[in-house]
Amino acid sequence: MLKTKGKILVVGDSGNLQKLREKLENKGYEFQVCRSDSAILKNVLAIKVDLILLYVKLGGYDAYELCRRLKADVEIAPIPIIFLSELTSTFNKVRGLELGGADYITQPFQMEELFARIATHISLRQLQRRLWATSTELIRAKNKQLLKEIEDHRQTQEALFFEKELAQVTLKSIGDAVITTDAECAVTYLNPTAESLTGWTNEEASGNHLFEIFKIINEFTRNPVKNPIIQALEEITTINLAKNTNLIRRDGSEIPIDDSAAPIQDRKGNVVGSVVIFRDVTIAHNLTRQLTWQASHDFLTGLINRSGFEQKLDETIAANNEGHNHVLCYLDLDQFKVVNDTSGHIAGDKLLRQVARLLQQRVREVDTLARLGGDEFAFLLYQCPLEKAIEIAETSRDMVEKLCFQWEGKIFHISISIGLVSIPPHENDKNRLMSMADAACYAAKNKGRNCIQVYRDDDNDLRQQRRERQWVGEIRDALEANSFDLYCQTVVPINKKSKLIYYEVLLRLLDEKRIIVPGVFLPSAERYQLMPTIDRWVVSQFFSRYDHYYQQHSEQMNVSQNYLYALNLSAASINHDYFLDFLKMQLAKVSFPLGTICFEITEETAISHFDQAVKFINEIKQFGCYFAIDDFGHGMNSFEYIKYFPVDYLKIDGSFVKNIIQSKVDREIVESFNRIGHVMDLQTIAEFVENAAILRAVEAIGFDYAQGYVISKPSPLTFEHGM
Repeated sequence: MLKTKGKILVVGDSGNLQKLREKLENKGYEFQVCRSDSAILKNVLAIKVDLILLYVKLGGYDAYELCRRLKADVEIAPIPIIFLSELTSTFNKVRGLELGGADYITQPFQMEELFARIATHISLRQLQRRLWATSTELIRAKNKQLLKEIEDHRQTQEALFFEKELAQVTLKSIGDAVITTDAECAVTYLNPTAESLTGWTNEEASGNHLFEIFKIINEFTRNPVKNPIIQALEEITTINLAKNTNLIRRDGSEIPIDDSAAPIQDRKGNVVGSVVIFRDVTIAHNLTRQLTWQASHDFLTGLINRSGFEQKLDETIAANNEGHNHVLCYLDLDQFKVVNDTSGHIAGDKLLRQVARLLQQRVREVDTLARLGGDEFAFLLYQCPLEKAIEIAETSRDMVEKLCFQWEGKIFHISISIGLVSIPPHENDKNRLMSMADAACYAAKNKGRNCIQVYRDDDNDLRQQRRERQWVGEIRDALEANSFDLYCQTVVPINKKSKLIYYEVLLRLLDEKRIIVPGVFLPSAERYQLMPTIDRWVVSQFFSRYDHYYQQHSEQMNVSQNYLYALNLSAASINHDYFLDFLKMQLAKVSFPLGTICFEITEETAISHFDQAVKFINEIKQFGCYFAIDDFGHGMNSFEYIKYFPVDYLKIDGSFVKNIIQSKVDREIVESFNRIGHVMDLQTIAEFVENAAILRAVEAIGFDYAQGYVISKPSPLTFEHGM
């Protein structure tokens, strides 16, 4: 596209307009026509013209008025306007030039003259634009530089003024108190905050020695504190005030303060004075005390909490080397859960506060009463014979038993179980003492609740309970550290009808020295409600390992599918809706055939939680899994209930199987169990097949499967046998 010599806007109309247009366009000008004065302003701005040709004496508008309007617009005014007119009078020419016209050409036009004038005015306009742009840029740059110089000067002036004002205002407005002195420690200035904190005005304090105005002591010892300004002047450095310092004000009152002191030096480094800066830390002091109290006290009852109690116990143990007898008591409300479950936590909280007030009435001032958490409390009875401690515990038990707690028309009678342990001299294990007292309390509950139990080292039941509680911690550690492992034991078919090989998945706890079987730690897990957690671990671990293996060997495993993996589920898990949801979720996301999974539940679990067990079995069987009743025959009502359970396998209790060689009665019982199982179309499994004689016997009886050491001992779980 060729570059245009300029843009011309023609306003109006004439007979020679078309001819004019052609000639101008031939000479390289861009030509546009506007016949309406109402649109001219918009067109001029839109096309950015270099020259306007304005016809005079055209119908519909006044050319001179239009020129005036164009020149009145700031953006259009610089554009040159040439009048084209048939009016040749000097008056019309002068009028057009007075209104801002750049030229006035009369008709008939001399085209060459017209083109020359047009070229001249457009060149002048373009030159004007360049000069304007250049001058504007120069002016802008100059203005920018000038503005910067002005701003720099202003900022310098403001900085100087600010420094001057800051020196005068800071000391008055600062939140900290400031005292300045001369080189001899004579006070020269107190700011308003210092006046308020010391009780001295600036005028009164000026000239006095600093030590007269600024008196400080230790909050606890009440001894005078060495003034930090002395050390600051000696060492020529900033010194902070010692902690726990109080300022004695002029009226004798005290406030806790925090401060620092520093020497004032001239340019040559000579000491010309000193400054002490301090602040009132009463709020922080009180907040620290409050936080310290809250950290060691129970918010609900106001008693010392577990942390505070254990600290007191530590202090007692550390000082217990003079033969004094102290007693630790562990208290646990017996029916507190009933109140919480039936009336809500607000009622439970009120009951705890009432119990706390009752117990406070019985302990001595020297003793420590604490709420350990939940419905558990504790006494620490100092220099108290065991007989006296038992008396205090018995009185406390009696007071709680007589408490009649009322809530919204309901009356609750509660009781408390108490365990006591005498703290022997030179005992240094706080956790051992707490464990012994806890075990004694638990034993009191087992005796029927609302009673007292004293811990004695020779009490086998207490030692067993204590060991069970220790197992709780070890089980939790094992779950966190993933210290459990999965084993399996093969259950083999022993007749021609049964073809599947049945693998029972077993749990082991691994420590550094040995492999621990479930019979050692599961009783503790059952008693302390850890079984659902353990079952979730077993299911998650087994499913994850099995699914990973299956994805890598699915073709080989799918060829046979003559195997079944059986996982044991506890009563707590069967009776827990959350576990059912968890198991469904696990079954839904695996890729291995769910028909290779069986779940074992004990007969006792099935009968004790009959409705829940039936629901659980039915919902899981919809996934294609199998179920087995374990330890069948252990209960008194085995035959009555078994017909209602939709299970697939019946595992006969090993306590009968292992005696079938020596006992005709046991053999008859086992035969009847096997026969009933087959009548119900169940596969029967004989447990505890420990030798060849028992194996031959169960084969003769007609069992479908046999499980025992003569066949297979438990070994670490692998999946190769599934292939």
